[in-house]
Amino acid sequence: MNHVDTSWQAYQQATQTRQAAEQWLAAFEAALSAQDAEHIGGLFHGECHWRDILAFTWDLFAAEGRERIAGELAARQERTGAAQFHLPAGRKPPRQVRRLGRDCVEAIFEFRTAVGRGAGIVRLSDAGDGMKAWHLSTTLDELDGHAEKTGDNRPSGAAYSRNFGGDNWVDVRDKARAYDDHDPTVLVIGGAQSGLSIAARLNQLGVDTLVVERWPRIGDSWRKRYHSLALHNSIHLNHLPYMDFPPTWPKYIPKDMLGNWFEFYADAMEINCWTDTEFVAGAWDEATKTWTATVRHGDGTERVVRPRHLVFANGVSSYPYVPDLPSIEDFKGEVIHSEGFDSGAGWEGKRALIIGTGSSANDIALDLHSFGVHTTLVQRGSTTVVSIDPSARLNEAIWDEGPPLDDCDLIVASTTPALMVEGYRQVTQRMYELDRHLIEGLKTIGFKHDMGEDETGHQMKYFRRGGGYNLDAGSSELMIKGELGLLQYDAIERFAADGVVLRDGSLMPVDLIVLATGYYPQKELVNRALGQEMADKIGPVWGLDADGELCNMFRRTPQQGVWFIAGGLAQCRINSKYMALQIKAMELGLLEPPREGERR
Repeated sequence: MNHVDTSWQAYQQATQTRQAAEQWLAAFEAALSAQDAEHIGGLFHGECHWRDILAFTWDLFAAEGRERIAGELAARQERTGAAQFHLPAGRKPPRQVRRLGRDCVEAIFEFRTAVGRGAGIVRLSDAGDGMKAWHLSTTLDELDGHAEKTGDNRPSGAAYSRNFGGDNWVDVRDKARAYDDHDPTVLVIGGAQSGLSIAARLNQLGVDTLVVERWPRIGDSWRKRYHSLALHNSIHLNHLPYMDFPPTWPKYIPKDMLGNWFEFYADAMEINCWTDTEFVAGAWDEATKTWTATVRHGDGTERVVRPRHLVFANGVSSYPYVPDLPSIEDFKGEVIHSEGFDSGAGWEGKRALIIGTGSSANDIALDLHSFGVHTTLVQRGSTTVVSIDPSARLNEAIWDEGPPLDDCDLIVASTTPALMVEGYRQVTQRMYELDRHLIEGLKTIGFKHDMGEDETGHQMKYFRRGGGYNLDAGSSELMIKGELGLLQYDAIERFAADGVVLRDGSLMPVDLIVLATGYYPQKELVNRALGQEMADKIGPVWGLDADGELCNMFRRTPQQGVWFIAGGLAQCRINSKYMALQIKAMELGLLEPPREGERR
């Protein structure tokens, strides 16, 4: 077959693929406009999935099955007013792909609603009587009259450009940061990836936002972590909103490089930040619908601001968790939590015991080992082990398909909880095959390994409990070779002045104990800052709810004006967009706080 024949076949396939998508969208719009559940249902496979983000439901919503999806769409259409479904220019064109073991046509589309512009994904496959959808997603992308100030819509700068005798840009920024004559609409607590992402998004929607960060500089929450830390996933999926990392940067970004970028990003994106400032208390005023929020500066002075929204952006975890380790007080060496560990320098030739076998524990073990420290990891529970490359990189597959980044993010956001579980189960099987030799080697030395609840691997462990896995950077091979020690916690009888006494009566000498035991969940921060009653009203933060969604993340919570955002850089970039749209919609009166028991 010559090149001309191949090109003609490719052209024909692309044309047929596009026509299939256009025909389905036209039929879907007609059935939706008529609010005809029967005809809507006729466009779907019996087993199908719908993901909606704000467009139809003003929530993060998922439904399964033809009848349920058709009924929901028909019932919500009158209020939503979805129309003008089309394949947009400039986005990934309809294409033949394989998703979750299914060959299908995947098409990105855009549409209009009563309040703005939306985008979505449809995946079609042959049902015998035509192409039908087995997966549909609909997301709100923009509110009418409130487009982000980017590209051709960027600000003119007239307020300070060539403003002879008046304020220049620095003056304007200094006054905005000071909040001398007004309060912020949104107070964001935490200045790492989640706080900066939501603040940048809110700025673009014209919502006055202040970020408070307890460290002296933006980026210190990364700079102050252990010396050898680098990101465990690759750079191309970790960009912050609106500003990609330089193309010259390394694939796995070192912590200090990332911290410096955060500081630069906050300045470049004109984010109002108060550093060396800690949020210490907040009280809700039901009459004014505002918070009385107290923040404490590093010099001990306090300031009260009255925002309408509090955004907790402190990460998946909050305060370091130190478990009850009987007789640990008898140990006379140094005991530190992993949060306070910096480097193995100065411990050369000493003996270290690390309590824990998660990613931080293993990275710290590698650091100590590199300085000649005799290091043993103590395993308290079964752990999922995944090689950073190639296995963990399987979760980056969508972004590996290449730009536009927004299209990759839309595809990721389109996944329902049920499809996410199915996808991680499939990819975990592949990870196990890639890492089989490593895992079997660990088992031979008594390491307790698992593939996660329902064999969905480390990623679902992250969503369900925020830990319990190791993204392996080389420590497992050292354990197998005996260069790093492994000790099961139940082999320890007690801690002693010079180390640990084992159940066989022997003493293991130890100079340093590192508690890589994790953190309290984010709810503990709410409890300490807002009180137990408010924490109980809000409920769990992170973990999965009955619908498979992350509890109280990226969406309205049971308490008006309280929001949570956390996760890796890609997760924050994607979800900050939808959270900012909700806050803006509430400010515009388009969205009400949820009432107790309300179906959102």
